[in-house]
Amino acid sequence: MELRHLRYFAAVADTCHFGQAAARLHIAQPALSYAIRQLEAELGVSLFARTTRQVSLTAAGEYLKGDVDRILTALDVAVEGVQRVAAGRSGVVRLGLTGIAVFSHLPRIVRAVRNELPHVELRIVSDLLTPDQCDRLRDGIIDLGVLRPPVVGEGIDAQTIDIEPLVLAVAADHRLAAEPVIAVDDLRSESFVMYDSRDSAVNEAVVRTCRTAGFVPHRAHEASGTPVLLALVAAGLGVALLPASVRALPLPNLVIRDLPDTVTMPVALARRADGDNPVVDAVAAVAAAAFAAASAQALRGPHHVPELDGPDSTGHTEPMRGDRR
Repeated sequence: MELRHLRYFAAVADTCHFGQAAARLHIAQPALSYAIRQLEAELGVSLFARTTRQVSLTAAGEYLKGDVDRILTALDVAVEGVQRVAAGRSGVVRLGLTGIAVFSHLPRIVRAVRNELPHVELRIVSDLLTPDQCDRLRDGIIDLGVLRPPVVGEGIDAQTIDIEPLVLAVAADHRLAAEPVIAVDDLRSESFVMYDSRDSAVNEAVVRTCRTAGFVPHRAHEASGTPVLLALVAAGLGVALLPASVRALPLPNLVIRDLPDTVTMPVALARRADGDNPVVDAVAAVAAAAFAAASAQALRGPHHVPELDGPDSTGHTEPMRGDRR
């Protein structure tokens, strides 16, 4: 049974007129009549009752019409879906993120993908340090990663989508909380709260910033994740230097202050260098464009009010174990 025979049958069944059906299908009427006779012969039944005045469906034809309509509709949906996938407009993308990025960068990515690629599902894998993300990208466990360069190992391409300065987090009753201007050198005698991971890009940036100011930070306490780290700071156990996106995690009794002389930290969108998935390509392009637009908005000045990014999620999210950076 040929697919074109089913389409021909559906056209005649809809119109009950061979001439009108032939015109709709852009074929000659004799060719259409011959194709319908072929279909009837293959099935061994009459599908149409024909008289000189009218054409009507037989009981067998009525039964077949329902099934053919479903088959053709399903086929059209399948063709459309295949074309969307091939064009990168449908599918599943597994997105890995560092801890803070879940709060600061994920909402913008989700909104952009929902707006531009509504048929794409994001599956979020959170709380991954940069080395973990690079390993999972190479192993094919995630498709894209939001991480802090440099990438670890070979075979990973990274595109910078954001650049953040380090900011100071102190307890609300700390002596520096009320200072109008704070320099890194003002932290020389302070106790620092830092991450407990040796692979933390944030820790490396903090040490680099302090050494540029002429001292080595005194690491008084360590935390496995940003919420715990901020809680220790709010409790007065030390100060912390963190990427500016930490402002997405407000806590009581905590003050975030800008510092004029810290290093900046890039945020990058990473993927396998040999990847060829069009859906991953599309999500990467949409995410990068969203942050480029936000950066351009910021450069235009404060009189332009950008859309606020709030907490959001999509797809299936793995449980968070704390947001290590």
